Amino acid sequence: MSQVLLEVKNLKKYFPIVKGFIRRKVGDVKAVDDVSLYIKEGETLGIVGESGCGKSTLGRTILRLYDATEGEVKFKGVDVLNAHKDQMKELRKEMQIVFQDPYSSLNPRMTVSQIIGEALIEHGIYRKGKELEDYVVDIMNKCGLARYHMNRYPHEFSGGQRQRIGVARALALNPSFIVADEPVSALDVSIQSQVINLFTDLQREYNISYMFISHDLGVVRYISHRVGVMYLGSMVELADKNELFDNPKHPYTQALLSAIPIPDPTVKRDRIILEGDIPSPANPPSGCKFHTRCMYAEDICREKTPEFRDLGGEHFVACHFAK
Repeated sequence: MSQVLLEVKNLKKYFPIVKGFIRRKVGDVKAVDDVSLYIKEGETLGIVGESGCGKSTLGRTILRLYDATEGEVKFKGVDVLNAHKDQMKELRKEMQIVFQDPYSSLNPRMTVSQIIGEALIEHGIYRKGKELEDYVVDIMNKCGLARYHMNRYPHEFSGGQRQRIGVARALALNPSFIVADEPVSALDVSIQSQVINLFTDLQREYNISYMFISHDLGVVRYISHRVGVMYLGSMVELADKNELFDNPKHPYTQALLSAIPIPDPTVKRDRIILEGDIPSPANPPSGCKFHTRCMYAEDICREKTPEFRDLGGEHFVACHFAK
């Protein structure tokens, strides 16, 4: 049985709202609000939700690219949020990220070999020379890039090739965990499939764990083992992918799944249309955050925050009426 690699408990990330010349704080944007989850070795946890729900902020806070407001993150038993500088430098080798935008995430003044080899030199794994060059070429080949690409700059590549460079950069330090932050959303469909298959091939070869962040439910179902659904900074449902897609318990998850396109015009199904706008994360509703758009909402939903509870078989749901 696989061991738990990453454990997150009650994680919060609030961004202060300031006004005026003296920068007076007047509130907080609750981007990530009390999220708990775990990821096992060699597992992919998909994270889905509407734009602005806190998916990317969750991934970056786990990696400590953002300082958490509250909560706990443990990676292989190490307390990430309280790790000192030397510990974090070691953790950086184990925890990597592939950014969403393959255009802005690569330094335009560095060649491909410099982009991939920079961290290897910084961590003292290799010095400049033939040994480093051979290793970089090997990583590039695994990611579908050729040796002759080494001395080219990012602007000389297509979007799919740039994303492969980003994957190669993340893979270079041989990490055991990668946050893939919407890595295919900026690519066309034909290139998306190539990059997704690259992720699955690398996982089989290196036993890498992923947090795969996306708003494309089809992609998430294909690549993930378990799926978590976020709404307004909170996790509302988390389950095995087949269980979640076949038996969604939260009304928000049901609405998301009803919107998945089916490539068959003869198939008819009931679409769940959510009424109203998404509330502001700076001023979320009381009780259940989803109650302002939920067709099943009752008084308890407006007054009491639902517990994120296990309904059985590790199917977690934050809804008063999930049963």
